[in-house]
Amino acid sequence: MTLYEELVARGLVAQFTDEEKIKDLINNGKAVFYIGFDPTADSLTAGHFMALTFMKRLQAAGNTPIALIGGGTAMIGDPSGRTNMRRMMTKETIECNCESIKKQMARFIDFTDNRALLVNNADWLLGLNYVDFIRDVGTHFSVNRMLAAECYRQRLEKGLSFLEFNYMIMQSYDFYSLYKKYGCTLQCGGDDQWSNILGGTELIRRKLGRDAHALTFPLLLDSKGVKMGKTAGNAVWLDPDKTSPYDFYQYWRNVDDADVLRCIRRLTFLPLEQIDEMDDWEGARLNEAKEILAYELTALVHGEDEAKKAQDAARALFGSGPESEIPTVTLGADDFKDGVVDILTILTRAELVSSRSEARRAVEQGGVSADGERVTDIRATFTKSELADGIIFRRGKKSYRKVVAE
Repeated sequence: MTLYEELVARGLVAQFTDEEKIKDLINNGKAVFYIGFDPTADSLTAGHFMALTFMKRLQAAGNTPIALIGGGTAMIGDPSGRTNMRRMMTKETIECNCESIKKQMARFIDFTDNRALLVNNADWLLGLNYVDFIRDVGTHFSVNRMLAAECYRQRLEKGLSFLEFNYMIMQSYDFYSLYKKYGCTLQCGGDDQWSNILGGTELIRRKLGRDAHALTFPLLLDSKGVKMGKTAGNAVWLDPDKTSPYDFYQYWRNVDDADVLRCIRRLTFLPLEQIDEMDDWEGARLNEAKEILAYELTALVHGEDEAKKAQDAARALFGSGPESEIPTVTLGADDFKDGVVDILTILTRAELVSSRSEARRAVEQGGVSADGERVTDIRATFTKSELADGIIFRRGKKSYRKVVAE
């Protein structure tokens, strides 16, 4: 099986402009390709997983990835998939975010000896003269065609700022810049980026001639079949200080039954033959498939040791592993008032909720228990002696912590 055939079999290929040329490039390790990452936070999320693993697959076959950090485009913000304008960030915040996510990418992509490149579009976008840029690049874009693009069309009813309207032109200029400087002929992205990617292809051909080998190849980010990094309103980060390895494991352990094999195919590096054998798994065996998915992805991000700890902890909570592996939170003297600590503080300190108001709602809705007993009173308290040996607090069916008083 060729690399391209494997990508198709894994469900990663969505659209392309020249299939035969793309096959030749990637199957023979001749592709110089890029994927862009906007630094909207100081960590990547589970939503970036498909892009990162896709780059890893192509690099392993001898192709050269370019990871483009959008330090320049982040000054505007991508309107794709958004109902409102993104929060404006300072240059300092953007630069800090760029440095943080560079380190995370290195777990997936080998940047040594020019095997891959890491570039920042701030290097060519921030120094542009606006009038010269519009005269040189803007003349190649039709406003009518831009407004027909999905990334803009869905925003027109809510309101699309002129600032965001520039995003497609700037992303297209990225492709043009990478093509000239590094010989990059392949841009990859999610299907919501198709219009932007085509814009870059067209710009290259208009400025450099129709024979310029600018190819586009979006990889599919299927929100119906692959979790995209959100749970209970919170992002699932690759940074262990933001999302612990245990919570990261649990996120993938709890995918829907209908989606687990799709996730395994697209996101893990398990052989397709092994995955195909899981096609008829049902019931308890589907839970086994979820454990495989969660373990493989946690190991990829956090390493084998952390993945094993997370797996043991999850099994302990379901009665099939040692209780000592359950994630534990220790409360200090400052957490107690008059010798007791209230349930809202416990849930917040254990990071089972993000705020006291969320904790209050969870209790009132009957979603909280302590050692199997439901807690329904938001004024419920626990003493140091009760917590001396630890109590397992649960929020819903899937979030757990053992809370101990020091």
